[in-house]
Amino acid sequence: MMNICLVFAFGILCAQLGADLPSPAARGAAVVLIPGGGLLAWLASRRSGGWWRSLQVILVSLAALAAGWSFAAWRAEVRLAEVLAAEWEGRDVVVTGVVASLPQDFERGLRFVFAVEQSAAPLPSTISIAWYRGFRDEELHALPEIHAGERWRLSVRLKRPHGNVNPHGFDYEGWLLEQGIRATGYVRPAEGNTRLDAFVPGVMTAVERTREKIRERFRQALPDAPYAGVLIALAVGDQRAIAPDLWRVFARTGISHLVAISGMHVTMFAALFAAGVGWSWRRIPALALRWPAQQAGVVAGFVAAFGYCLLAGWGVPAQRTLYMLGCVALALVLRRETAPGRVLALALAVVLLIDPWAVMAAGFWLSFGAVALLFLVSTGRLASEGRLREALRTQWAVTLGLIPALLVLFQQFSLVSPLANAIAIPLVSFVVTPLAVAFAILPLQMLADLAHSAFVLTMLPVHWLATLPWANWQQAAPPPGLAVLASVGCVWALLPRGTPARWVGLTMLVPLVLWAPARPGEGEATVTVLDVGQGLAVHVQTAAHDLIYDTGPAFSADANSGERILLPYLRAAGVRRLDTLVVTHQDNDHAGGAEAVLSGIPVAEVRTSLPLNHPVRLIAGMRDQPCVAGQHWEWDRVRFTMLHPEAPASGAVPRKTNDMACVLRVEAGGQRLLLTSDIEAVSEAGLLAREGANLASDVLVAPHHGSRTSSTPAFIAATSPRWVIFPVGYRNRFRHPNPDVWARWSASGSRLLRTDAGGAVIVHLGAGEPRLETARALAPRYWYGR
Repeated sequence: MMNICLVFAFGILCAQLGADLPSPAARGAAVVLIPGGGLLAWLASRRSGGWWRSLQVILVSLAALAAGWSFAAWRAEVRLAEVLAAEWEGRDVVVTGVVASLPQDFERGLRFVFAVEQSAAPLPSTISIAWYRGFRDEELHALPEIHAGERWRLSVRLKRPHGNVNPHGFDYEGWLLEQGIRATGYVRPAEGNTRLDAFVPGVMTAVERTREKIRERFRQALPDAPYAGVLIALAVGDQRAIAPDLWRVFARTGISHLVAISGMHVTMFAALFAAGVGWSWRRIPALALRWPAQQAGVVAGFVAAFGYCLLAGWGVPAQRTLYMLGCVALALVLRRETAPGRVLALALAVVLLIDPWAVMAAGFWLSFGAVALLFLVSTGRLASEGRLREALRTQWAVTLGLIPALLVLFQQFSLVSPLANAIAIPLVSFVVTPLAVAFAILPLQMLADLAHSAFVLTMLPVHWLATLPWANWQQAAPPPGLAVLASVGCVWALLPRGTPARWVGLTMLVPLVLWAPARPGEGEATVTVLDVGQGLAVHVQTAAHDLIYDTGPAFSADANSGERILLPYLRAAGVRRLDTLVVTHQDNDHAGGAEAVLSGIPVAEVRTSLPLNHPVRLIAGMRDQPCVAGQHWEWDRVRFTMLHPEAPASGAVPRKTNDMACVLRVEAGGQRLLLTSDIEAVSEAGLLAREGANLASDVLVAPHHGSRTSSTPAFIAATSPRWVIFPVGYRNRFRHPNPDVWARWSASGSRLLRTDAGGAVIVHLGAGEPRLETARALAPRYWYGR
């Protein structure tokens, strides 16, 4: 059974990593293979001998693999069939439906999942919409109160699922597919936006309304408490109120899993409930004689765990624990013995039957991996070893065994994790969480205060550990092959004493932690135009140097592309410091992530055309210098030249922001790439006057995202690039690139790429012609564009 479940899961993983869904012929062959393989395996089992046994294992494995692969493909087809037609994108549609999730506050409004019941157009059944307090430059206004479980009639404007696609970046489109959200959009201002019912009866609407009430209870009880968001996360699974700075502390110390609704919390909650019911059951003779107290207690614990998982948001770690508890409860009721490995494998199969996209989530791998490691080091051990020694061994096993997964998923792991977890696990699991759940059930202010005080006490040593310069290890994202090799080594090293040469397993970690990605050679450069939506961020890498040209937009006061896109990308690429940061001008879509970049990675120098009092220049301090035409430098036989703006005359009035943007040329191996930021026709004319035919380039990033105020015919003729890259957001409100500008570039013979269609564009400059790749083409997924 265990092997079948594992092979079934592998089949699902193969389907989810595919660039396309299997053809009908392939699916038909898989469907035939499942019963056919099972029948042949049964026939093989009727024969004796090792050869027949091996054949049986092979046939059963092939059938399980085909079952997982075809099942995931079938579920994907069903979900992808529910799609917003392209002709309904960007059009106002009146819909009636139910608020199906906790409404989430953000800087300019609310965001929530909406279950569509009726609409004036064929829409998916589940959409994600935002309701803004004001559009663009409008003055912010109050929104009506919106609660989970309410029925509304709304005028909405939708688009198909779309997300930024960058190397090693978060796959937003895949996440939307897993959540069953097949369109996103926002509420349009309209008089017809009306609440129809204050509450729609239903199990899940009742659950979401309860979660919202508990969240509001915490907010009112702890309005200014720094860790109120943590208590909300522990009680109802809503982690959005936790500040980004606090998440960084959790990551550096390796205790992020404690803030999520982890298996430990679910198990603890179920155990306490089971113990209480069992104790009470034994003291009522009529009940004890009718049904054994142990069985009654374990069933009650499972029911309590199920309720807690629903209340906590139904995450993968909680599901995994619930299904394992269900297997144990069923075995006790049926009076069967259960091997830990079989229980875990069965829980794995149930999770994937319910959610075949779970294999794409980081929590899936960390959750099942951690429990498998605990089973590995606890099975067959002597009980006389002592609790302290057992706790140290299990902590060592989880810390060591999860290193490969953490490096693949997050490119870092905490070196202080064992100590931080030794402090935090007892307090969070046995003090903070029970108090938080108790307050969710019984609204006594004392319980909220005690829970928060206990977490404050927990964080005192944790914050100190996070400040240590060596608190965590960071490196580039390793290739999967090295991660698999290191995982095998970790398992080998954790085998029981007496296993020969366990130390060899640790040596298999060395290639993983010492791995570094290849960099361009001398005289070569790799230029990555990142997909940051409607904005610009470019990474230029030479043999030994790194430059960032613009940092993309700020999405809100707490979220920007520097924090969410640039820093994770640089960490995954193995970049530990920047030699130069160029912030071309002060528009939000170019400078919005600059402060996060300066705070998150060492930067040697900053070149800008920002005003002197701009926060970026104040943070840069002595590293700051203005962009001025004529500046040039050389790294590793790659030449950089600043072409714009000119040094302002004394007393001159500053020009329009876009016309002050820094323009940079990169030359490598005889090839030229021109980064033009947001210059417009006036600046293009100035460049033509100063540079003339010297503007000719092989690759060019289109001025001002392809705006109609840029890319004049004269500029196009002078630059005459082979490739033009348009950094634009999907269905952006400026409608960039302008159709006339696109047509002009196309008529010039240039090949055109856009980041909203292909994701990040990677340009390789060196000997020969430039070579361009897109992130969506390098790692295709069947859900892209669907």
